[in-house]
Amino acid sequence: MSPRSKLEYLGAIYWRYRRANRRTKSMILDEFCQNCGFHRKHAIRLIRRFRPFYKPTPVKRGRKPKYDYQAILLPLKRVWLAANQPCGKRLKALLPLWLPGYGSAYSPLPQETNLQLLQLSPASIDRILKHTRQIQGHRGRVTTKPGTLLKRHIPVKLDQWNESKPGFLEADTVAHCGNSGLGTFVFTIDTVDIATGWTEQRAVWGKGETGVLAQIQDIERSLPFTLLGFDSDNGSEFLNYHLLKYLHHRSNPVQFTRSRAYHKDDNAHIEQKNWTHVREWLGYYRFDHQDFVPLLNDLYTSEWRLFHNFFCPSAKLIEKSSIFSQKSRKRYDSPKTPLQRILLSPDVSNTIKDKLRIQAANLNPFLLRRVIENKLQRIFTLHSKINASGPLR
Repeated sequence: MSPRSKLEYLGAIYWRYRRANRRTKSMILDEFCQNCGFHRKHAIRLIRRFRPFYKPTPVKRGRKPKYDYQAILLPLKRVWLAANQPCGKRLKALLPLWLPGYGSAYSPLPQETNLQLLQLSPASIDRILKHTRQIQGHRGRVTTKPGTLLKRHIPVKLDQWNESKPGFLEADTVAHCGNSGLGTFVFTIDTVDIATGWTEQRAVWGKGETGVLAQIQDIERSLPFTLLGFDSDNGSEFLNYHLLKYLHHRSNPVQFTRSRAYHKDDNAHIEQKNWTHVREWLGYYRFDHQDFVPLLNDLYTSEWRLFHNFFCPSAKLIEKSSIFSQKSRKRYDSPKTPLQRILLSPDVSNTIKDKLRIQAANLNPFLLRRVIENKLQRIFTLHSKINASGPLR
């Protein structure tokens, strides 16, 4: 037996020897000496000085968990997948909103299982779902080109995250261009309210000024609060006289601001929603036919906005401090849905709040998710058909 083989053999018996009783250790030593030709004292010294290449799986210490792992894993996984795989803290916040609709989408849960799900901590949720998490994502293409015409007329604003009153929107466009920015294709206009996290999306063919303006007008009509401010990047679809006139020439002008050129962090709120509310669902496919626009807008204006604004909580940054100029410490509030933030806001009328409460009471997030999946399947089927037959013009 070669020295390398003897070392591997020693590693194989090490943990078995350490855990064995006196009689079993004697038998292991006899076997080790016979196979390797070692003296018994030399074999004992080798085992004592040996440093294993790996550590065994530690025995879980502490008291046993109070919940039934097998009973709660399936419903917890179903809610997690239907809610688009949120983190443990957000999943903890949305469970009370989703569990009432679980029985109509699947079989009703026993009362004990339902109670255990509500009592789970975020850390326990992350631990239970550890083996089912998936890693996603690769970057798309940036299609924003600077619009220099009106930069002097539209001020730069950098402290949007301090807004605490509903009505201040950040806006951006998401290009559905696939791997090429050539030609004309569909864009999604994505907007988010800074204070509440309320989002609205609309699809538009190309980045024409009038088409983008028409969808922004439709977004304003859908908001449950008054539009007070509009902040965008420096793309020409936003920095134009059509939008400037629409926002400023009214009895109560809307504050129109922009970010610095080539500073994506200035629009961090909407950049995050571009991923969670558009890219995670629609991917990086190329939608280069006008038939996609009505399909996307039918989805955006119905189930899409209800699902994200009524049943998907998010955490909001409330404090950021610097520690010895080396690192920053961020503190977030407890996760809430945009609807919950609106209901807590003193700046929204009680009439609107009552309408939203009634609307939320009649919704089931699992059924909304199923309708969304069906409509997405139609969109992807159209994409496959167009690719199979060649571009339609």
